[in-house]
Amino acid sequence: MSPEMRIAVVAITRGGARLGQRLCTTMAGLEFYVSSRYAGQGGSGCNRFEPAELKALIASLWKKYDGFVLIMATGIVVRLIAPLLESKETDPAVVVMDDAGRFAISLLSGHLGGANELAERCAFASGARAVVTTATDANDLPSFDMLAKEQGWIIDDISRVKSLNTLLLDNEEIAVVDPTGQTRSWLHGRGKVVFHETLAEAVGSTARGFLSVTNRHLPQQINPEQLLILRPRNLVLGIGCNRGTPADEIETLVSQHLKRLFLSPKSVCCIASVAAKRNEAGLVEFAGRLGVPLRCFESDELNQVAFPSPPSEHALAAVGVAGVAEPAAILASGGGRLLLKKVKSANVTLAVAELKEG
Repeated sequence: MSPEMRIAVVAITRGGARLGQRLCTTMAGLEFYVSSRYAGQGGSGCNRFEPAELKALIASLWKKYDGFVLIMATGIVVRLIAPLLESKETDPAVVVMDDAGRFAISLLSGHLGGANELAERCAFASGARAVVTTATDANDLPSFDMLAKEQGWIIDDISRVKSLNTLLLDNEEIAVVDPTGQTRSWLHGRGKVVFHETLAEAVGSTARGFLSVTNRHLPQQINPEQLLILRPRNLVLGIGCNRGTPADEIETLVSQHLKRLFLSPKSVCCIASVAAKRNEAGLVEFAGRLGVPLRCFESDELNQVAFPSPPSEHALAAVGVAGVAEPAAILASGGGRLLLKKVKSANVTLAVAELKEG
């Protein structure tokens, strides 16, 4: 469970108020909501709500928190949250505890949402028993969605996680292509997994399922139905642009060249530029669309980086640097290799670098 997770604890009984207060004293990052009937047992920092407002309260908090510890009957919780559920990719973690503090049940988003780990933390803090029912955990096996979460990788198609985890549980052969080596370390020899150098080699094997860790789009002819693709966040977009350039123009150039290079935008980890563009509206908006940070470097930092393209007179005159896109991409990637040297549209320059391994 990420330490940055915001967790809401909700209690509706006297025992629940006491238990919630104990959790909030022991664990960091919790915010406590207590029925007004028992607010006296919840401590001075608790938030009060009227008993009749419970359903409305949960609905109002649903998008504001990463996880919930609901101290009440499981049946109540199921009825409260059922209308709010959308996807295992986006639903928050939900842990249910009885008000006697005997059990901490991971009810929803056990892997991606972090409910399994949250249940374990609640159990440790309160002396309860954690109840985790996800099949891979119950059988002491790894799961591919947890692999993605721990590595910070993006799951290309969430529907395929279940198929691969099922094959793992059934001890069916899974072929893995992972140049990072992280999957091998994660599995620790568990499961019937065979590692291959290329996907073509993997697809030609006797495996029933396939895992590819890659930032590249794969040709349809070697893209079997039982293939799970995990996207490492290892691409940096170095971008320079003229003042007032709209996000749509930036996006058009980026999309065109990522597609040409068979690179997935899901693998972009950040956009890099010069400090003078830190508040450039179109660039900020485009970074927001991708959901990645905008990293900006001072001119003297960029001028110290060797890059392949000739110096830009326009960039020198505008922001005092010999180049923006290439040196920014190289810096933000930790000295990684350029996959795309500088290309230009009317108002945008773009370079793409891959993070340096190790």
